Amino acid sequence: MIALVAGAIIGIIANITVAGNEVAKEFLNSLINTVAHPVGQIFLRMLFIVVVPLVFASLASGVAGLGDLSKLGKIGGRTLLFFLTTSTFAAIVGITLLEVVRPGDGFDPAAREMLMKSYASQATEIQSKTGDVVATGTLAVVNQILDMFIPRNITKAITEMQMIPLIVFSLLLGAALTKIAGDKRDAMLKWLDAWTESMITIVGFAMKLAPYAVFCLIFGVTARFGLDLLQKLGIFVFLILFGYATVLFIFYPFLLKILTKRNPIEFMRNASPIMITAFSLSSSNGTLPTTIRVSETALGIRPKIASFVLPLGATMNMNGTALFEGAVVLFIAQVFGIELSIMQQILVVALCVISAVGVAGIPGASLPLLMIVMAQVGVPPDGLAIILGVDRILDMGRTVINVMGDVVCAAYINEVEEKV
Repeated sequence: MIALVAGAIIGIIANITVAGNEVAKEFLNSLINTVAHPVGQIFLRMLFIVVVPLVFASLASGVAGLGDLSKLGKIGGRTLLFFLTTSTFAAIVGITLLEVVRPGDGFDPAAREMLMKSYASQATEIQSKTGDVVATGTLAVVNQILDMFIPRNITKAITEMQMIPLIVFSLLLGAALTKIAGDKRDAMLKWLDAWTESMITIVGFAMKLAPYAVFCLIFGVTARFGLDLLQKLGIFVFLILFGYATVLFIFYPFLLKILTKRNPIEFMRNASPIMITAFSLSSSNGTLPTTIRVSETALGIRPKIASFVLPLGATMNMNGTALFEGAVVLFIAQVFGIELSIMQQILVVALCVISAVGVAGIPGASLPLLMIVMAQVGVPPDGLAIILGVDRILDMGRTVINVMGDVVCAAYINEVEEKV
């Protein structure tokens, strides 16, 4: 936490100091690229390299450990219902805040043009990626859905960090293990448990570097970010952060109190390593090893529950993303003077919840799908350029909401299963 705050403050000071001085600015960029970036990336990549083996081993052993497939169906049903409910609530929070305050009304046209021009190339690059997720024709749509869940080449899908096929394969393996002879199943479970424990140990190695890496990651963002851009989009950024805080400090504690009877303050304090890692990495998948480790050791969530719910949530439960997407659509519509009806806003909520499920747990992955949502309700997709400059800081915040939603869900399933 100290490294997080220090990195943010020093980064902002550095940005202000080099303003208007091209030589100093070039030196700062060189410092970020040659020192801060490598340190942060070593930490990031140590976490990312264990994601695939950890998800595979933990999910397969978690399902096999349940023993009864009907029990898996009950847990899976409760988990998915929780994901759907919390994502819908988060999307409604985002849209409501933007509809009540309406920060896009009367937005400075000069600032709008400047932002559109500055980030036009990034917007175009993001828009080019939407072609990969838009299919035309019934057969193409069906094949795209099949490829999303059961690709022909599972190895290719895994090397491309497509987590949904990996999850499906892991669930199938775990289910298959419940049907084979006991001695063979036990031998495989021992191997999977040893594999999982080894991955968690590697996470422990990475966490030794965490304070230095967190400082470097946050310093790099804030040093390039600066305050000038934040001032232009200040109200919008404040509303998004306020929405995140509402979900994190009001909605989640409410669910913890009602559904698990736990002390929310103590729960959040024990979960702080998860939140700091999520904020620093802007990646649900990258945070997953830490999420599992802390959930099992500090939050008292049983391994078989954590190993099932948390990998599933890192791929499918994106509450912060749903909130962000709904708010962005309304904000850009307001900036361009486009009035969205109540029915269109309801459609935005539904699309945000659905699209959030398909978002990869990596930085900035929601933006191509967000453009698709915008196009569906008549908001110009290239208008996304207006908020690209501040997306990194907002991405960090929404990752915290995404990951903590998974943890709260795991706590709920853990409580329910103890009573069964």
